[in-house]
Amino acid sequence: MSEKRKAYIAAILYAFVIGLSFMFVKVTLTVASPIDTLAHRFTVAFIGIVILIVFTKNKLTIKKQDLLKILPLALLYPIVFFTFQVLGLARISSSEAGIIQATIPIFTLALAGLLLKEKATRGQFVSIAFSVFGVIYMLMMNGANTTTGNVIGSGFIILSAIAASIYNVFARRLTKQYSLLTLTYVMTLCGFVIFNGIAIGDHVTKGTINDFFKPFLHVDFIIAILYLGLLSSLGTSYLSNYALSILEASKMSVFSNLATLITILAGILFLQESFRIYHLIGGFMIVMGVIGTNYFGLKRVAKNEKI
Repeated sequence: MSEKRKAYIAAILYAFVIGLSFMFVKVTLTVASPIDTLAHRFTVAFIGIVILIVFTKNKLTIKKQDLLKILPLALLYPIVFFTFQVLGLARISSSEAGIIQATIPIFTLALAGLLLKEKATRGQFVSIAFSVFGVIYMLMMNGANTTTGNVIGSGFIILSAIAASIYNVFARRLTKQYSLLTLTYVMTLCGFVIFNGIAIGDHVTKGTINDFFKPFLHVDFIIAILYLGLLSSLGTSYLSNYALSILEASKMSVFSNLATLITILAGILFLQESFRIYHLIGGFMIVMGVIGTNYFGLKRVAKNEKI
């Protein structure tokens, strides 16, 4: 199997995991605060990567200068991205968040052009627009709307989308310099230290440290936090870093729209939400947009190679 095909498989798996994560975040927020959810999430993720390193006997050598290079990326993802995401999901529905998440390819394409000199073709622009319109059409038909009461939540999701776009751009450079395990380890460690520091510090100040562990009395929370920690935090860090080491940032970002489709399908399958014709139409537009963006990208590469 070619490296390019493996990268696309990683991007698709990434989309599936992220798409289902919205549902699991909603589950955790029923019994825990946003910051406690993030702290527990990255505790599980950090334990997971430490176990992985021990069992695979991988040796990581991380110097101070390496840490300083990776730290800005880690602040974007997971710190800024997940903080704004969970704060937004605490205030608005996953459908509304999905509409806003569709802006990630737009931000990424613009930033990749400015910073990485990745020039998108007219066909790629049209494909991305087609995919974005598919998300917006499907979710609008699904009854999503933005009211005065959730403007703050929408703002948080927009900031999360911008953080993801900047991450998509800068991660492309670092994946050429460091191993995927090194990047994933540093990013997970940062999330573990920062989120636990904030959460525990807040509980100590308020004298409510016992409340920090109460969510683990709920089975649903345990299942959700294991998914979010091991798959959505740890797994997606590895998958996205791997995909970005091979694919252009603009191509990778389009898979965020596929993740939105997965979010809707998860609601239909697990929450017994109704399936209507507009789900099929919107889903078709999203998938065709993903395929089109990558097709025109490959066509451009082939043309350049001939030249």
